[in-house]
Amino acid sequence: MPEPRKSLHKNYHDNHYGFPLHDDNELFCRLVMEINQAGLSWETILKKETGFREAYDQFDIKTVAGYSEKDRERLLSNPEIIRNKLKVNAAIVNAQRILELQEEYGSFEKWLAHHHPKTKEEWVKLFKKNFKFTGGEIVGEFLMSIGYLPGAHDPDCPIQADIDKQKPKWKYA
Repeated sequence: MPEPRKSLHKNYHDNHYGFPLHDDNELFCRLVMEINQAGLSWETILKKETGFREAYDQFDIKTVAGYSEKDRERLLSNPEIIRNKLKVNAAIVNAQRILELQEEYGSFEKWLAHHHPKTKEEWVKLFKKNFKFTGGEIVGEFLMSIGYLPGAHDPDCPIQADIDKQKPKWKYA
């Protein structure tokens, strides 16, 4: 693996993948990034992360939930992100849904915690009921990436020990 590519993956692996997230905007960011990865390599998404953050107003849920048709057109013409109508629409609709969940549960994180633990299959069913563009692979990767499902790291990976120190003491379904 060439050096810049290797460091891109290493940074994500060592500092982000599998670590718990407690900020709703960052949880939303990770969900949008996982949705956009569908059909593409994770490397493509990591390379475009800065572009995504700028295009989606730093993933401010309230701002994205209020996007207009003009905003959709702006996103679909932005070469710094994945220009896919279904994925752009999913980001906006999912932001609107997260606002509803925040109203009901206090936060997106609390909604996730309220439903934890579940099997991957149960999570997929719940996500499909609540969000757009959330198939099994997307939901599984999203939940692994935030520590809700096992598998982000091998048990003997030294990063897993760091994650375990930060994670609440819950059991996987």
